Order: sequence, then C-alpha cells, then structure tokens
Amino acid sequence: MEQTYVHGYDPRESQRLQDQASTLVELLHADTLYPAGCRVLEAGCGVGAQTATLAKNSPGAHITSVDISQASVEEAQAKVSAAGFTNVRFQQADIFNLPFEPASFDHLFVCFVLEHLARPVDALLALKRMLKPGGTVTVIEGDHGAAYFHPDSEAARRVIGCQVELQRRAGGNAMIGRELYPLLVSAGYGEVRVSPRMVYVDASRPGLVEGFTKKTFTAMIEGVRETAVAAGLAERPAFDAGVRDLYRTAAADGVFCYTFFKARAVRG
Repeated sequence: MEQTYVHGYDPRESQRLQDQASTLVELLHADTLYPAGCRVLEAGCGVGAQTATLAKNSPGAHITSVDISQASVEEAQAKVSAAGFTNVRFQQADIFNLPFEPASFDHLFVCFVLEHLARPVDALLALKRMLKPGGTVTVIEGDHGAAYFHPDSEAARRVIGCQVELQRRAGGNAMIGRELYPLLVSAGYGEVRVSPRMVYVDASRPGLVEGFTKKTFTAMIEGVRETAVAAGLAERPAFDAGVRDLYRTAAADGVFCYTFFKARAVRG
C-alpha cells in the first residue's frame, strides 16, 4: 500500500480530524469555491472532515470524493449524508490507480494527503491525468517545522520530532508544506501560487485554544505516544513531559503558532 496513515483509524483520530476541520474552516477554506456545474475530485477524503465544507461552499458543484480506505469512505458518506448534502458521491479508490477517464474533472482538491505519501510527485502526476486542460488543483498541507510556542520547551519540540520521525518511517513527510511549490512545478503544473496560512493562538482566542492547540495539534502528538515509545524514540516519562508542555501553551499566558500552506495551480 502506497499510503500509510501514521495517526491510525481509531474513533479518537476521527474526532480529532473533525475538530481540526471545524476549527480551521475559515482560515483554510474561505476561498475554496467551485462554480456550479463543474466536476470536482477530492482525492484522499478520509473520514470526510473536509468534504462537508467543500459541499457547503460549492452547492452547485458535482463532487466525487475518494479514499483508499473503504471504512473511511463509508464514514465520510454517512457524515455528509447526515449533514444533508446531496452534491457528493463517494468511492473507494487508490490515487495511483483511479477508475476514471482522463480529463474527467474540472478541479482537483487534495488536503492533508501528500504528507502521507512516499511519492508525492507521482501522486500529483496521476491526479493531473484526471484534470481537464485549464483545470485547477488545490493542495493544502501542514508543516510541523512551522510550529513554535511560548513557553518554549525542548521536551515539547522532542515529542513533535517523534511524530515527524514516525511519519518519515511510514514513508511520509510531516514538513511537506514548505515543498508545495517545487512539488507542483516538478509535476508539470503551471501558474503555481502558494499562500501560507498561519494559525496564531493566545488566550484572547479561546475557540482556537480549545479547538486547535488542545484538540488538534496536541491531541495529534499525544496520539502517537505508544507508537513512539514502542519505536524507541522516547521513554514514556519524557514523552508525557513534552505533551504536558504543549498543553501548557494553552494556559492564560501561552501562545501557539502553526503554519499551513495552500497551493493553487493549473493544468496547461
């Protein structure tokens, strides 16, 4: 299997993805809009954390959402249907072997997918074949190297490093956000534009303190605790100390910053 999801597929991770999506919807998706009648392929939809936003922002678009995990596809379909959206159809499919005719779609949407792939350029090339000439691709990725905080903590940085290393061993890249421009250029897309989207969190933004610092980022790091310990990357007491220091940044005098990168490009 080309894609290995280092965070796992348990219900806690599904909830974390939903928390992340709802917390970041304005930052990442205020400008994610597709015209009525167009065909959009969402590649790697997972449990549908981003799909509902796509459907809501572009109610007249025809969205096809695929994922390699059948269980994730079923969960995504249930959530989107429960939300009342009818402009999305779901299908289990591998990005590297998509069951569609070439040039079937007007737009591509890829969010938090390339970070888990050992061959991101090949994935972008495979997806490009699905895109009509003149069609666009939107790619969103994070970058764990763009996390910084107050109070600073070497222990916290080490546990973030554990997650980065686990993702590297699984064939991915937790710092891929900074590479979106060269990746898209290497895959032959044109008019590549990348915009950084920084999440800045302090006590004056309680929704982000809870939704991002605690429930998105720190929950993600905390979720790899046992895997990191089993891999010999950290002892439990040291890992727990790092997680405590990440939660400490959510206190009244704490600050947390993280940068996502959103790219848009065109198939010539």
